[in-house]
Amino acid sequence: MKLSRSLRATITSFTGKRISISSLQFRLTLEVATLAILGLGSVAVWAGWQMEQNLVAAHKQTLEYIATRFPDQIQLYSEMGAIETGLERTIHKVSTPGLVVWVKNSDGKLLAQSSGIAQSSPKIQQVDALAQVPEKPQVVRFGDRDIVLCGSPLAINGKIFGKLFLAQDITEDQQKLYTGLWRLLLVSVLAIVILIVAISKRIHKAMQPLARMSQIASAVSADDLGGDLNEAQLQLHRAPDEILGLAQAFNSMLFRLSGAWEQQRQFVGNVSHELRTPLTVVLGYLQSLLRRSTNLNPYQQQALETAVAETERTIRMLQDLLDLARADSGNLHFRLNPVMLNTLVAEVAAMSQKVSNRQIVVLSTNEDVVTCADQDRLQQVLINLVDNAIKYSGSEHPVELVLEKTEQSAMIHVHDRGVGISLSHQTRIFERFYRVDEAMTRSRDGTGLGLAISKSLIEGMMGRITVRSKPGEGSTFTITLPLWKPER
Repeated sequence: MKLSRSLRATITSFTGKRISISSLQFRLTLEVATLAILGLGSVAVWAGWQMEQNLVAAHKQTLEYIATRFPDQIQLYSEMGAIETGLERTIHKVSTPGLVVWVKNSDGKLLAQSSGIAQSSPKIQQVDALAQVPEKPQVVRFGDRDIVLCGSPLAINGKIFGKLFLAQDITEDQQKLYTGLWRLLLVSVLAIVILIVAISKRIHKAMQPLARMSQIASAVSADDLGGDLNEAQLQLHRAPDEILGLAQAFNSMLFRLSGAWEQQRQFVGNVSHELRTPLTVVLGYLQSLLRRSTNLNPYQQQALETAVAETERTIRMLQDLLDLARADSGNLHFRLNPVMLNTLVAEVAAMSQKVSNRQIVVLSTNEDVVTCADQDRLQQVLINLVDNAIKYSGSEHPVELVLEKTEQSAMIHVHDRGVGISLSHQTRIFERFYRVDEAMTRSRDGTGLGLAISKSLIEGMMGRITVRSKPGEGSTFTITLPLWKPER
């Protein structure tokens, strides 16, 4: 988890974009970066260990070579004097900084040693304290120092003369090696960071077609499906074959959806238009029969009235469907003119109060509020909203129409103190045929299309409609329209 957080912070700081931990880009970057870290780390550890082994092996070989050549050197120098003189000259010859050489006889008496040390030297005392000195060079730890040590029998002319001790201090060489390894580690960390950033940028670039596809898929709406999809289609030229295939399948899906949506709209429009005429004829005959129903019994009278009511409701629903089909296809035309909202709101309130016998309260600003809209269609929307407010609120509570004005827009609020709408339903309240409570809405003679039509009409007039509601406290529908600004 710490690695993931640090990696995400590194990627974010270099790319300037926050990446979700659950995104494919982050996972691929994390996996590749983990493999890179493991790979480079393994190589660095192995290289460091190998370099240390090579260093120790080089010193061991040096001591072995000195120990092997030491008797021959003594014999060479002894030809010009005593053996003791040859021994001292040989030790002086092979001695180097960090290398200590001394020779003892079989009784343990020191015969000769490197210059600068004595019998009481700490090195000699520490070696003497060892239970057994290895004949082959080995690394022995003395305090904080690492010493390559060996003690081999010294034979001259086939006779054992004593014992040769060689001690090479490799501590400084190891410290230099460790310093180099730390530098290598820092360079490796920097290389890994650069590699992670490069991998992240490359994966981000490779993922751009998928991100573009996600944006298009989330932005495509019914209006897009019914219109020109050239802008919505993915146009990829240098993407991998797999992504190109996915993009082609995506474009093909959009084309099929567009065709299906267009067929659906044509079907709805044609059916609504074709059914409305015969139903109007049926309604005319039913109303005529109802007016001449003096010889019908009460049951037949009620049945005839129910048939008339349902026929009228079906005609209204077909008209609503036809309006929606026209709005979807762009054939719903608006006569946009300056509209005095103060007057329109007052007229709608008076009309609704007269028809419903309910109290409608108008709260309006003192200044004139003029917008550019289709007055008939805006009146249709207001009547629909007021009618809904009356249906879903008690008769003891008045319905309020509030007119407000801001610098750029005019707002009409339709407020009731009725049953309200829960938050989960508010996002879908403007969908076609959507009902919050099927049993309740059926009993209130609704078609489920009023709010969808209202939304289409308001958006067609360059406005918007929103809802704010709380169950048990009522609802407020707000229409926002741009103010009319006369050309100068």
